[in-house]
Formats: sequence, structure tokens, C-alpha cells
Amino acid sequence: MTDGMAPTQDLLSGIMTPDASGQPLAARMRPKTLDEISGQDHLLGHDRPLRLLIEQSQLHSLILWGPPGTGKTTLARLIASQCKAHFIALSAVLSGVKDIRAAIEEARYHAQKGQRTLLFVDEVHRFNKSQQDAFLPHVEDGTVIFIGATTENPSFELNAALLSRARVYVLKALDVVALGEILVRGMDMLAARSPESEERVVLETIAKASDGDARLALNLLEIAWTHRSTDHLASADLAAILGDHARRFDKRGDVFFDQISALHKAVRGSSPDAALYWLARMIDGGCDPLYIARRMIRMATEDIGNADPRALQLTLNAWDVQRRLGPPEGELALAQAVVYLAVAAKSNAVYAAWLAAREVVAAGGSEPVPIHLRNAATSLMASLGYGESYQYAHDFDEGFVPGERYFPEAVGEHVFYDQTERGLESKIREKLVYLRKLSAASDFQRYEDDSALEDAEQNNPKTPVAQGA
Repeated sequence: MTDGMAPTQDLLSGIMTPDASGQPLAARMRPKTLDEISGQDHLLGHDRPLRLLIEQSQLHSLILWGPPGTGKTTLARLIASQCKAHFIALSAVLSGVKDIRAAIEEARYHAQKGQRTLLFVDEVHRFNKSQQDAFLPHVEDGTVIFIGATTENPSFELNAALLSRARVYVLKALDVVALGEILVRGMDMLAARSPESEERVVLETIAKASDGDARLALNLLEIAWTHRSTDHLASADLAAILGDHARRFDKRGDVFFDQISALHKAVRGSSPDAALYWLARMIDGGCDPLYIARRMIRMATEDIGNADPRALQLTLNAWDVQRRLGPPEGELALAQAVVYLAVAAKSNAVYAAWLAAREVVAAGGSEPVPIHLRNAATSLMASLGYGESYQYAHDFDEGFVPGERYFPEAVGEHVFYDQTERGLESKIREKLVYLRKLSAASDFQRYEDDSALEDAEQNNPKTPVAQGA
């Protein structure tokens, strides 16, 4: 979570009052059956494969990937209970290799009594490679059934060996409706009654502020209920609790990369409104505006390029305004730039050309610079023929030398830059087509066998363009 969560966290730690049992509301409302888990019907519906595996006690190692408060820990405990397996829980934040070894010994003890062990590792993405390797052999030989819980993309955070031995199940953030139902049940537990009409408005506000996190929603409800001014919940009771509550955004996690990807794709797709939405989401979540500005420069060069060269300058200007003035003026400059990027003519021709040029260079040798292109900086160089026969483009009509070549002869001619018919690039295309025709028709040809130029556009293999963002 971002620093914007600090007010809520302070309240949670300082003024939350549990019931007589000593447990906060979220703990008391932890689902006790699979049917009580909300928002995960795609995994736990009665006809879903995971549900069937659990009911049939056909356990296998798995990774539960989803945002906070979606029931990952609860589901792991219910799986162990349903399958009558011994349950061991470790936190990747607090546990080390010593704790893993102790858990394995405990699992072996229960195996001798004929009982399987489910080893649950919360925040497994925080385990380093050596820690992951420590329990991998015991997953392979069946000593433990491994369940990892993570809020981060397992593809990036878990080593390949562990990932290949565990199936990934994705839990979804709870929507406002699902959270609302949970909060209604929470009200029943707190007040032994259903919420009244004004209280339902309060519950809806809490549901929206919780951003898909059931645990946070119940914690906020309990704080509001404990510190209510009357016998009923009122909107005013939420003001001090929510404050400037930030939505879910982790500058080092999946949400960060997902949102910057969405912004980039909205710009590429010429949707200014969606681009503004994702920009606002990222700013609202606490993302560094200067980082966004740097990514917008990438958009200007990768997706617009010479179709509208003004896009790059406008984006650089927005970056400078944000750096000099900060919010809110800087944010408005970013908004102006992102709208311009979205509506500008699009071309990735330069981006594709750059990838293609790098591929040719990587595949070829270190061909010497053709002697006519070398600079004769000394008399010795001149005596060796450096620059001899070079033809100065400005001495020719249209500032162009028909038949001249600038690649090494052994490399041949290549057409990397394949312009679009959009924006300024359509004019660039017209000019380059015209100049290539002049070269092909010229009596002067730099190299003896110069048919490569005529064939370059047809025979040059195009480098596949990577999908940015």
C-alpha cells in the first residue's frame, strides 16, 4: 500500500476495539466454509475444478495470487480443514531457512502418523531464491503440500522450479456488491440487526473506499462503529477514519505495472478519455508524476515518432513543468500532454526501424567504414584515400547524391525505416520514395553490383516489433 494508507493504519493500531473474545471483527467473520467465501465463484463455484479437488481431498501444490483481503489465507485454512491435513503457516516476512526446516520436521512427524501436511507460506514472493530452494525438494517428494499466497505476479517473483510444481489460481478483488454483503453481515454481528437506510449509505462508502479488500472493509466498519457519535452509523462518523484514503497502488508491485500499461495502451489506442482516467488513477494512488512523465516520453517516441514530432517536445515541456511547479499545475501539464499523445497521429516506424537496425548489427561482423565516408583528418589519412571520391550532398540538386551509398558494401542495402501514411510521415514517405527512384535511375552507382537497393524493400526481413508497455 502507499503512504496514503497511514491514517487508516494508525487508527487500526490505536483505536480499534475488539469484542470480548479479543478478536477484531475481520477475524470473527472469517469464513468457516467454502460457501461463505465471497467473490471467488470462478474458483469455488460448485462445478469449478478447484472446488471439486478440495471436496475430493485431491490436494496438489498451488499458488493463490490476488490482491489483499480476497481470502487467500482463509482459503488455505479451509483446504487443510476440508482435507483433514495438518496445517503449518509461515510468513515469508518473518520466517527464514531455519523455520522452513522446522516445518519440514513437523511434517515428517505427522506423516509417520499417516497425516498429510499443508505448508502455507504467506507473501511467498518475499522469499529469496535460497529460501524457496530450501523447501522445494520436500514439495517434490510429497513431504508437504505447498500453498503459497502472493499479491505479486508469480511469474516474476517465484523461481521457475517452484512455479512448475504448483498451479496458480487467481483470486479477484471483491466488487462493491460483494463487499456490501459482507459489511451487512458485519453490522449484524456488531449491532445484532440489519443496517438502516442511512447506514446502508455509510456501508456503501466503506465498500468503495476499501478497494476490493474485505479485511480492510471490516476493519473500517469496526472503527466507525466503535467511535460512532450516536446509536447509529452516520456519514460524519467516517470523515476522520477515511481522511485522504488512497486507493490500492504499489509502486513496486503488479498494480503499478498494470496501470502504467493501461495508460500506455490507452494512448496508443487514441483514447484520450481513458488515458486521462489512468493518469488520474496513478496520481490518486501516489505514483511519482515525474515517473509518469518519463513513461510518456517513451510513448511519444515509440508510438508517435515522426508522425507528429511535436508530441515529444510537448511531453518534455510537461515533464519540465511538473519538475518546476509540482502539483496541481504540473499535473495539469501532464494531462494536457497525455491528451495530445492520445489524439496525435500514430506511428511506430522509428521504433521498428531501431529494432531492425540493432538486429542487423548484432548478426553481422564489424565491417569497416567505407573509405569514401572516412574523414581525412590528417595528411596521412588523406594519402591513404580517406574521404576520396566522397561527394558533398549540398553541391547537388535537392541536396541529394543519386547513386551514393552509406552502408558498408558487404552489409548491403537495408530499409529499416518503413513509414506509415499517417501524419507527417506520409510526407516523409513521399520524399524517400522519390529519392530512391532518383538513385535507381542514376548513371553513378557507388558499388559495382548495386542491385541491392532495388531489392531492399522487398527482401529485407522485418524485425518483429515488441509490444511496449
